[in-house]
Amino acid sequence: MTPTALHFGYGTNGLADLRLDDALALLSDLGYDGVGLTLDHMHLDPLAPDLAARTRRVAQRLAALGLQVTVETGARYVLDPRRKHGPSLLDPDPADRARRADLLIRAVRVAADLGAHAVHCFSGTLPPGTDEDTAWDRLAGSLTPVLEAATAAGVPLAVEPEPGHLLATLADFHRLRHALGDAAHLGLTLDIGHCQCLEPLSPADCVRAAAPWLRHVQIEDMRRGRHEHLPFGEGDIDFPAVLAALAAAPYQGLTVVELPRHSHAGPHYAEISLPFLQAAATRPSPSTEGSSA
Repeated sequence: MTPTALHFGYGTNGLADLRLDDALALLSDLGYDGVGLTLDHMHLDPLAPDLAARTRRVAQRLAALGLQVTVETGARYVLDPRRKHGPSLLDPDPADRARRADLLIRAVRVAADLGAHAVHCFSGTLPPGTDEDTAWDRLAGSLTPVLEAATAAGVPLAVEPEPGHLLATLADFHRLRHALGDAAHLGLTLDIGHCQCLEPLSPADCVRAAAPWLRHVQIEDMRRGRHEHLPFGEGDIDFPAVLAALAAAPYQGLTVVELPRHSHAGPHYAEISLPFLQAAATRPSPSTEGSSA
């Protein structure tokens, strides 16, 4: 297949100290193609009144700035001010699982109204006292109405393997995919750093293996065995190889910088991340330099 041009974005979870309008203007001024919009209390609160009207205003702003968008749902405390990422799709209480599913369905509606490439989500961690088979059943059951909403809206649901969660690896994604009948609107969020952290394949090989299901990509640097999102150049990832694999896939969605713990200096990291990625996209991989044609 012919390689495609990549489209780079920056996640609003790494710009949490900025008003949303200011964050979008910053990314446009810096030359980003789009934004990974995390629905949170400071950025398009999914639980506050007049969500549809507020979403329309954001859609108009995105259009005026020429920014593409993917909707992300990784806000830490948007549902529960005391439990990080709680409640989850795996909680013992069906009412709690339904609250998380409702948030994701709201995200699907927002994504449809914004013309987003996809809606991102993740499984959550295994609750204490819950066996894995039960947790997998809960996950499939909780995601079924979300997937139905995504299918009706024509928006891909992109599940992210997250270190420490029930669904942590590409193999786990395929387990869920088969459990949900290989639904057309069920896709994958691939976090490149997570591949470096724990997958047996290299990040570039993960891209190639995941290509048929890729609907959203998050990117940052990381080291093997340590789940810590790092600015580019501070970890061990071969970015020219990764970006070449994405272009060859060909992946046409957003590749979004994911630095949520660097919001204290978000504008700085947004400024330096895009030139790094643009340069890496045109540079040969160290693993291929010097090889014969």
